[in-house]
Amino acid sequence: MPAHLLVVDDEPNTRKTLRRALELAGYSVSTAESVSEALTRLHERDTDLCLLDVRLPDGNGIALLSDLRKLARPPEVVMMSGDASIDDAVKALGLGARDFLEKPIGQDRLLLTIENVLRLSKLEVENRELKERAADGDELLGRSAPMKDLLVAIERVGPTEGRVLITGENGSGKELVARAIHRKSLRAEKPFVSLNSAAVPAELIESELFGHEKGSFTGAIRQKVGKFELAHRGTLFLDEVGDMPLAMQAKLLRVLEAHEVERVGGSEPVKVDVRVIAATNKDLDAEIRAGRFREDLYYRLNVVPLLTPPLRDRKSDIPLLASRFLDDAARRNHRRAPKLTDAAMARLASYEYPGNVRELRNLIERIVILAPSSFEVLDEPEIQKLVPGGKKEAPVVYRAGARLADLVDEAERAIIVEALKAHDGVVAETARALGVERSNFHKKLKALGIRE
Repeated sequence: MPAHLLVVDDEPNTRKTLRRALELAGYSVSTAESVSEALTRLHERDTDLCLLDVRLPDGNGIALLSDLRKLARPPEVVMMSGDASIDDAVKALGLGARDFLEKPIGQDRLLLTIENVLRLSKLEVENRELKERAADGDELLGRSAPMKDLLVAIERVGPTEGRVLITGENGSGKELVARAIHRKSLRAEKPFVSLNSAAVPAELIESELFGHEKGSFTGAIRQKVGKFELAHRGTLFLDEVGDMPLAMQAKLLRVLEAHEVERVGGSEPVKVDVRVIAATNKDLDAEIRAGRFREDLYYRLNVVPLLTPPLRDRKSDIPLLASRFLDDAARRNHRRAPKLTDAAMARLASYEYPGNVRELRNLIERIVILAPSSFEVLDEPEIQKLVPGGKKEAPVVYRAGARLADLVDEAERAIIVEALKAHDGVVAETARALGVERSNFHKKLKALGIRE
């Protein structure tokens, strides 16, 4: 998609000449003859760069620079003038303009300036994103064959508008895949909004997705914009879509077909332009056969299916992941990251990780926090007690005088605590993994004295 430029100049011939030159160079171009018209154009569509004259009929172009900085996505600005002073140029550059061109502007100088400004802007955005991903660990890592296949698929599907259905076990990185697809898409600079269907009560999920009007139900004290509207022109990630109630599935299907939403309590549809990526850890074919998932919605979502491999199928990636997680955990916890010997790394790789990458990340953080600060290198004995399958407390067994009910409670409590750790403390996911209804699971936690 070509960069979009806005030419703001009060002289018709200048606007016409610049527009022709820029369009021949492959840019998309709009024009405006005043400050007020420029602001209108900038609110109508996103603009990558604004060529702005200093003298305008209803104001000063330099003064407009401050207003441009307040836009949600401010454009790059190149000032131009036929009679500006050095002071004007210095002031404009100080307010954020990238360059200052004197009229008449040669075509070669014009195109080279714009090319350089846009290239610099792109590099700054990419560098900022790389820093943010490095700080947040928001990056897919792996050199194993399953991960290479997945990364190739992301490269192919990312720049398209196709809907994607990501399947895989809990903790395998489905949201990371969704974020990677968004970063590779033409919507990368627009919002990435997520909703976990399993984490929202059934009675609130419609309001979360579509929003609501003030007074539409008890507690709706003000208007709320839903996830679809928040993701306009960007990407909406529907996690655990297999847990969405059937009634909501029908409403979601309508939005995907009509590209518009209607807020709860509202009467006017709102147009939305959103790419939907969905994810689930369920077998949706089985859910369809059981009558718990709509087949027509499945086909709408499953345009491009992607599978996130479980960690046990990509064990060669564990050293790479562990090294990254060590650095991340050390930075978060203000500790020095210890080195792991080959034997220690082999011990890490020997475990099956039912909680997948999430469980490995938590385990590494535990190692960083509990390792003695004097240890620069950790060998197998130092981490053995921390790795599942290492030395553990003795299992609950018969004790003279103990009632069977008490022994069962002890065993059940130990199992649930371990399951919660494996699922990062997320109650809904833990209940689902153990095959327990969420409401019953909450009661069980309370009865066993386990804090959520």
